[in-house]
Amino acid sequence: MKRTPAKGSSVESRIQEALFNAQDLKFKAFHSRLIPTIPADTVIGVRTPDLKLIAKNFSADPNIDKFLNRLPHRYYDENQVHSFILSGIKDFDECVEQVEKFLPYVDNWATCDQLRPKVLGNTTEHREKLLKSVKLWIRGRLASGEQVEDDTYVVRFGIEMLMTYFLDKDFDPTYLKKVAAIRRENYYVKMMVAWYFATALAKQHDATIPYIQDRKLEPWTHNKAIQKAIESYRITPEQKTYLKTLKA
Repeated sequence: MKRTPAKGSSVESRIQEALFNAQDLKFKAFHSRLIPTIPADTVIGVRTPDLKLIAKNFSADPNIDKFLNRLPHRYYDENQVHSFILSGIKDFDECVEQVEKFLPYVDNWATCDQLRPKVLGNTTEHREKLLKSVKLWIRGRLASGEQVEDDTYVVRFGIEMLMTYFLDKDFDPTYLKKVAAIRRENYYVKMMVAWYFATALAKQHDATIPYIQDRKLEPWTHNKAIQKAIESYRITPEQKTYLKTLKA
């Protein structure tokens, strides 16, 4: 069934109109195959630069809160615009509040990974506050204590934030233990755990390698972490040779 933008002057209908005006049908056909967890007819087919421009143009709209609060959205591309708007919020507390409203409605890996608000990790104070939320998110919980029913992308986002902001100077070896303890059958969580450990092998190799040597991850994730690490330019040739001997 062909979908069309809503008619009217609401901010939602205007965003949908902007999205359909930027539609690229060849890109829609290609991109729909990359996100198999959502119906293809919810994908309008808008390229990332256009999504960013639409998000920028509407972020200052006086009625944008009506769009942000009207969840779930009808189209995948609306979720992408939502992610870019949140990623541009400059107030930490406002950003976390909006992220927590949005996370339970994220239904695919692309929207989850697109959500990268810089304000969450741009100061030591912010990272300290973010860590409290991350520890809840990786358990599928929100600040309210609510357990999200389908927490796949809440957990994935939590791991992503731990990978993005806590593998450098704010690294603590206990974070490795927390991620290794995550056991989910969902492919998109397992893949993020593997991605986290591959990145940790590059950034905190000495602390991370025992988790691979002792096979503390389940077999699929263990092998995928090794694969992604071997593909990384940040891993030395000697480290790659050794990692190949550790495959399960």
